[in-house]
Amino acid sequence: MPPFILLQHLLPQHALSRIVLWATRLRWSPFKNLLIGSFVSGFKPDLSDADQSDPLQYASFNAFFTRALKPGARPVAQGSQQLACPVDGTVSQAGPIQGEQLFQAKGHHYSLDALLAGAAQHWAAGFKDGLFATIYLAPYNYHRIHMPADGVLREAWHVPGALFSVNATTAANVPGLFARNERLVLLFEGAAGPFAVILVGALFVGSMTTVWHGDVTPRSGRNATRLLPIDSAAPLSLPRGAELGRFNMGSTVVLLFGKDQAALRAGFDPGTVVRMGEAIGQVSAP
Repeated sequence: MPPFILLQHLLPQHALSRIVLWATRLRWSPFKNLLIGSFVSGFKPDLSDADQSDPLQYASFNAFFTRALKPGARPVAQGSQQLACPVDGTVSQAGPIQGEQLFQAKGHHYSLDALLAGAAQHWAAGFKDGLFATIYLAPYNYHRIHMPADGVLREAWHVPGALFSVNATTAANVPGLFARNERLVLLFEGAAGPFAVILVGALFVGSMTTVWHGDVTPRSGRNATRLLPIDSAAPLSLPRGAELGRFNMGSTVVLLFGKDQAALRAGFDPGTVVRMGEAIGQVSAP
């Protein structure tokens, strides 16, 4: 086992994530400026399209990390059948779901039932032989998550789990990574049928946010929990390109579509760098 993977098994993953959550929300200027300055020096994020391009003007590190973009910085693909990329990131894997199996990395697959957990009984059958896409967000990426297609939120689940890193090295060495890590499962109905947007937590990523549920942080218990909307101002129906959530630190999104419901564009291959809003495929006509 590579030392980096062994270390992750030994680390107190959830305790570290809670410490990071606390630290990244602090508003004491000397501390938050040190965090932001160190991050900018180390990861060199492109701030030219940020709504506020001066990183030290943000109230906290988390405010900087989940920064908004300038209006129009990410045009959303036009055409009613276009499937829009929900995030900035890099394609990890994408392609057909083989029965109930999704490809993670060489030598590793995981099942729809394991990924969906508490929602599996209701939804897994609808994604069998369908299509999936896994997109990794690096620390320097834009970290808001948007709708890939028009949809109505039908169910949302918090699934407790581990908090392994989700980089390529870990994906290649931790079996069932995306079905083991803590995650939010958001299940939608669209014009062409059901689809899912799954927010996968990772090392130091113990908090994720949706427009319906606010911050969802690690919870006690071992079972998946159905989440009920707490913000009545957020409509359950959102158009393609609308913001649906944020990662409070970086991670991975997994998209699921039903059989014959969607097709990915040519060149949407592992290693491809993508930006939110660009066309990544098409949904089938209703």
